[in-house]
Amino acid sequence: MLPLRTRIFAFLQERLVKTPLNAEEMIALRAQREGLRTGPVTAFLFGRPADVEIKETYVDGRRFAIYTPPGVGEAAPVVINFHGGGWCLGTPEQSAWVSSHVAAGTGSIVVAPSYRLAPEHPFPAAVEDAWSALEWVAKNASDLGGDPSRIAVMGDSAGGNLAAVVSLMARDAGGPAIRAQVLIYPAVEMYEKFPSEAANANGPVLTSTQMSTFGHLYMGERYGDESWQASPLRAASHADLPPAHIITALHDPIRDHGTRYAEALRAAGTPVSLVDYDTAFHGFMSLPGVAPAASEALAGIIAFLR
Repeated sequence: MLPLRTRIFAFLQERLVKTPLNAEEMIALRAQREGLRTGPVTAFLFGRPADVEIKETYVDGRRFAIYTPPGVGEAAPVVINFHGGGWCLGTPEQSAWVSSHVAAGTGSIVVAPSYRLAPEHPFPAAVEDAWSALEWVAKNASDLGGDPSRIAVMGDSAGGNLAAVVSLMARDAGGPAIRAQVLIYPAVEMYEKFPSEAANANGPVLTSTQMSTFGHLYMGERYGDESWQASPLRAASHADLPPAHIITALHDPIRDHGTRYAEALRAAGTPVSLVDYDTAFHGFMSLPGVAPAASEALAGIIAFLR
């Protein structure tokens, strides 16, 4: 059973947040959430960053948040953290709790890039921007105080999709080298329906109806395209990829996505650890104030990356 604070949050969310059904509503919802990036409610829901230095830079007009922990030396590891939001919503701030604590806990520089969002910028815009972010980090890691030979990628939900996709792209392109991938309830299949979607059709934070909305808006005219850059589970091979740490949540419609991806990696000989949290829901890593499992999962991520 979900913890009490989580059930209260789900109850309120069900009544205060309408499921977006079209492009105009999605854009309006994004603007509404942008207005909640600061303040006491955001601090409770999204957590406060650890005592790390946070700077911003812009790359080709896209904002990157850079988290540097206290006392970091030269040639620190670098983690690229792609935010979630169904490819239509979200900012680097919603993952500030994870980014800042990963930086502090691993001694890594964490780079959280923004990327173009649908429906204005449908697939493959987000993939192109994620790849561009990886190339930029590899080229500029030394200027950030980082080590270009020790880069990991991380992401939640749609961000987990992007982390998985750029890992495949980097393998096929012969670089930039990626040492590890952390996939937090990743969305890895756009069209095939798995049992967890029916079991958690009305789950907290994400419902099956919302999943369909996000998928249609992200893919646009290419909805139905079987490209592995949209559905990394469909890649011809999952061999020779970076070791992966995959997190799933029992009460999540896309729980089976992470499980299936772990199976594909293992079958191809790629090392993978899979951890399922039975008191958690989709998005719980961005909501430590309402999800007790978030701290446990964070500790697992830090241990894996270290």
